[in-house]
Amino acid sequence: MLLVVGRIGKPHGVRGEVTVEVRTDEPETRFAPGSVLTTEPGARPANPAPGPGVPYQVPDRLTVESARWHQGRLLVVFEGVLDREVAEALRNTLLAVDSAGIAPPEDPEEFHDHQLVGLAVVTPAGEHLGEVARIEHAPASELLVVRRPEGRTALIPFVRAIVPEVDLAGGRVVVDPPGGLLDL
Repeated sequence: MLLVVGRIGKPHGVRGEVTVEVRTDEPETRFAPGSVLTTEPGARPANPAPGPGVPYQVPDRLTVESARWHQGRLLVVFEGVLDREVAEALRNTLLAVDSAGIAPPEDPEEFHDHQLVGLAVVTPAGEHLGEVARIEHAPASELLVVRRPEGRTALIPFVRAIVPEVDLAGGRVVVDPPGGLLDL
């Protein structure tokens, strides 16, 4: 399974450097020089030609040449991206890594998104509420996006008071929602 770790933003300067919207807790690891990132299939933009009559195709993989922080933004140079026009053609490309190559967190109370997606969501009494469809990373806390049996979705804050148990081995997340939360 591919995990999105960033999205390429606008070019920075004229030598191929780009801004990256970070979507990982470990940017120093994911964007270390030499790291190879997959450009997520289906997420490649329709890029304009970087030069007269020469269309630029976003490659399946990009290798990090260098990365640095500048005014709170991650700036990255990818191998082979030598000018602003090619950097512009990469704009909005999603960057991903294979989840098989990621070690599980050391903290037993910490989880990667891909570990939670697909788990059954149940109440403490065992009532089936749905399935975790994805994780939203909101400013206040992470939210479990739960696909309900009737087809709609519910957003559940991923905090201990509401989600007291995550049982990866049992394939379930126990949720004790306050009244009305699932009706929103």
